[in-house]
Amino acid sequence: MRLPDGGGPLVLTLCTGNAARSVMAGAMLAAAGIRVVTAGTHVVEGQPMSRRTRDALAAVDIRADGHRSHQVTPSDLDRADLVLAMAAEHVAYVRRRHPGAAGRTATIRRLVRDLPAGPGGLAERVAGLELAGVELGEWEDVADPAGGDDGDYVACATSLVELTAALVPLLTRGPSSAA
Repeated sequence: MRLPDGGGPLVLTLCTGNAARSVMAGAMLAAAGIRVVTAGTHVVEGQPMSRRTRDALAAVDIRADGHRSHQVTPSDLDRADLVLAMAAEHVAYVRRRHPGAAGRTATIRRLVRDLPAGPGGLAERVAGLELAGVELGEWEDVADPAGGDDGDYVACATSLVELTAALVPLLTRGPSSAA
């Protein structure tokens, strides 16, 4: 997997199959100028996104051309300044399998709620949340549209538009947005 060029923090969006939620969130963050890599915890490697994911993204005026599913690797987690999980189960996966990244891993809902805007760089603000030890809750999950109809995918995309719009200023604020 080729990492995006440019400066600023690298955000890894993470879901289960890297087929819907992490793809949508990644495309939305990339459209906002954030460096992003997407991956999943249980992936069939190299699959294109589904028609439903593509159509849901189009419904919110976002594109993710050329996406191929990718199984998260230790290298991905080591390189990421922030691991943005779509559900508590993905945070638990990172804690279990890659504990070194646990302090940089949270759900998108938790970060929108808890990440301070500044002062300080992103790494400092994330470290202050002590994410490796926070109790995980179902309230953090972005509903997985897998197995649902077109409306479920559009609802997921709409939810992620709102969450990423709230998160982007928090990722880019502070005297230094670099980690």
